[in-house]
Amino acid sequence: MSVRHVKRIHATSFAAGGREIPGALAGASPGAPKGRAGLGRVALVAGAAALAFAAPGPLATTAHAQAWPAKTVRFVLGFPPGGGSDILGRIVAARMQEFLGQPVVIENRPGASGNIAAEFVARAPADGYTIYLAQIVAVSISPSLFAKLPYDPVRDFAPVSLIATGPNLLVVHPALPVKSVKDLVALARSRPGEMNFASVGPGSIQHLAGEQFNLAAGVKTVHVPYKGSSPAGIDLMAGQVSFMFDSAPPVMNFVKSGRMRLLAVTSARRSALMPDVPTLAESGLPGFDFSTWWGLMAPAATPRPIIDRLNAELGRTLKLPEVRERFEAVGAEPRHTTPEEFAAVIRAEIPRFAKLVKAAGVRIDQ
Repeated sequence: MSVRHVKRIHATSFAAGGREIPGALAGASPGAPKGRAGLGRVALVAGAAALAFAAPGPLATTAHAQAWPAKTVRFVLGFPPGGGSDILGRIVAARMQEFLGQPVVIENRPGASGNIAAEFVARAPADGYTIYLAQIVAVSISPSLFAKLPYDPVRDFAPVSLIATGPNLLVVHPALPVKSVKDLVALARSRPGEMNFASVGPGSIQHLAGEQFNLAAGVKTVHVPYKGSSPAGIDLMAGQVSFMFDSAPPVMNFVKSGRMRLLAVTSARRSALMPDVPTLAESGLPGFDFSTWWGLMAPAATPRPIIDRLNAELGRTLKLPEVRERFEAVGAEPRHTTPEEFAAVIRAEIPRFAKLVKAAGVRIDQ
């Protein structure tokens, strides 16, 4: 039996998940000599199989990926329930599991602006069962904010695809006597140091948007960090804080019900989902651009066939009319990309936010 034949047989057996050995392997090929020589040939095949299991190579990796998923897949995110990542993640997970054939569960690991979840996934086994439901902060912004980041967003992750993009929204308590960004700037200038703004946590893109607002408008308002969108939004509606920047998913329902007043979007252009809402740039703060994205990332060594399967099933999910409708209802635009396109977004954003962080003078020590 040739070495080439041994490899072909092993690949077939391993792809079958270690079930009964095919006949060709159990009794060698038809006409094989019996006795000691035949046993020696069987031993050669068994030894090759054992060696392949002991030191997985391309064949083992491919077979493992073909069997994936064989159990529950976790989407780990860095914010508590009720935030944009949680809302969009649950919409995606509920339908994506139908295509994968295994449960997809959401695991919230909040803290440090998403860095805790990012570190957890970066150190997880690269087997496709622990996936990072990433948000812009921990990947594109944290490298410039934290002096000692316990992971490298480029080296330690394999991008899968974006899920959605969308602007952050500038919202105020409805009792605040402002109807526009210009009104808010005028009020803040008349009360230096007296007004405050909420964010979902120190170092978040919402925090940076607030600091950039102070710089661009020439005002002084006080940052009040919270542990997620829900507590920040609750205090805004209670009048404990004057305004806040947040992604659209967690606040759109409150805007529609009149419990928050929407003044502007933070994107460079108006949102196609909110065409009547002005940008901060056109409201007197040129160059203001703080959009948000969400995406899936796996540990860096995850086999490419698993990355491709995740990407394909996410694409199928995002094409579903009900998924698109639910995304758009909360102000998020579904967006499916290749892994390479997602990686290019990250590489372009890290230096851009480094400049913004430096200009705003924000630094967080861990």
